[in-house]
Amino acid sequence: MAALHVAQLNFLPAPEDLAPNQVLEQWHSLVDVAEAAASAGTRVSVVQAAAREELITRNGIDYHFVDIRGLETATNRGRRFASLLGDIDADVLHGHSLGFAEDAFAIAQCLPRLPIILQDHADRPPRWWRRSPWRRWYAALAGVAFTAPELARPFTRAGLFGPHTHHFAIPESSSRFSVGSRADARTQTGLRGDPCVLWVGRLNPGKDPLSVLDGVSLAARQRPGLQLWCAFGSAPLLGEVQARVARDPQLAGRVHLLGTVAHAQVEGLMRAADLFVSGSRAESCGYAVLEALACGVTPVVTDIPSFRALLGGSGVGHLWPCGDAAQLAQALVAAAASRPSPAQVRAHFDAALSFAAVGRQWAEAYAQVHAERRRSAS
Repeated sequence: MAALHVAQLNFLPAPEDLAPNQVLEQWHSLVDVAEAAASAGTRVSVVQAAAREELITRNGIDYHFVDIRGLETATNRGRRFASLLGDIDADVLHGHSLGFAEDAFAIAQCLPRLPIILQDHADRPPRWWRRSPWRRWYAALAGVAFTAPELARPFTRAGLFGPHTHHFAIPESSSRFSVGSRADARTQTGLRGDPCVLWVGRLNPGKDPLSVLDGVSLAARQRPGLQLWCAFGSAPLLGEVQARVARDPQLAGRVHLLGTVAHAQVEGLMRAADLFVSGSRAESCGYAVLEALACGVTPVVTDIPSFRALLGGSGVGHLWPCGDAAQLAQALVAAAASRPSPAQVRAHFDAALSFAAVGRQWAEAYAQVHAERRRSAS
């Protein structure tokens, strides 16, 4: 039996100042999700909204860049995408982002036999007064995918999905990072500590760095060798973080603000760390946690749906309630005293979160909606 041919469509237009090959280099998740699905034997084509027409083939995957300039309505864009999807004879459409429901609906109007799955990327339901057309658009979907089932609740509580829409729990992506020598990574990065704790994320209220600092301050009383290293991009709370560190003797000299670090260098930081800490209050997945697990680092992260899904009851990490510094401190101390080896953490990643694992989950989802659509059409 021939492999299913799945088209993954990114409705968000690529920046006009980037050539298509640059888009593939900079938009890592576009390539990663495609290669994850292809790793399970699925034939994958990618369709990318763009300002030019071009076809690039990489690692057996065709990347179709589609010029949508001048196509101002979802109906017109849908017709253009549907024309290409028909030409390449796609069996299933995997669309990125629930925010493009109208575009997906327009494609469904042109290709009613094509099952469509939309994947969540930190999407939010529309405001209540706009929901009526969205219910009609979402009704055209065969399935929706979230990292964790709980993330679908804002949509289901609003009655946005149809009764026959399948819900799939699949990690948003995977990571190419790997386990390395901790000693070598510490020599290269300068990181140290017992334990050596790493933070990677923006310094904003949603990531809650102040609660993390409070927890580290408490934990340091029991683990005086603890050192916290913070890599971050945008930092609206930087001033408050600096002030919090400066006024606390338990934090001064223990917290190291690294600032912006190139993504290629994050792998070295992860390999150097004993623990990875996050204070996030909400995530659609948690790419930094994925990367930590890929590097064999023990996560000490907030008890939110996406992080629970990534850890999956594996016992390789610790969860703590959002904003609860005392619970974070206990988790850090417990993790420092007894943590799995990097190989054990990586084994969990390989089994549940690797490209192969994510690819298998997507292959099962594609097969399910395709078989159901064929049954309904016969």
